Amino acid sequence: MAQSYDRGAVESFGRWREFQAGMWAWILHKLTGWILVGYLFTHIAVLSTAVGVDPGAAATEVDTYTQTLQGLEGLLIVRFLEIGLLTVAVFHILNGIRLLFVDLGLGLDVQDASFYASLILTALITLSSLPTFLGGAL
Repeated sequence: MAQSYDRGAVESFGRWREFQAGMWAWILHKLTGWILVGYLFTHIAVLSTAVGVDPGAAATEVDTYTQTLQGLEGLLIVRFLEIGLLTVAVFHILNGIRLLFVDLGLGLDVQDASFYASLILTALITLSSLPTFLGGAL
């Protein structure tokens, strides 16, 4: 007969302190994956509304699509959201590569260190990209 384990109540939110690096890697990978899926649908929705044909566009030679994207890029909040998107995508990619190596049996003994390395590399890439994303906005 299978042994039963007491995993605590669902209301026991204090258990997050017991999580090891592997659990945080799993949680962050799932969270970033869902954020990327949500971004994909949002991206498609925004771009599909920007493709409309503007009758006055021929006179000004600027179409609705270009106006929409220029308007969004002019907003500081959109630039910060793009920085967040970069951070989410880079972490998801680096953690996915880390998981690929773990699944292949490489680096099993350094899983925690590789998770922390992916976090640090994500932070470095994000910080080095800030001038590009915020250039001309501030």
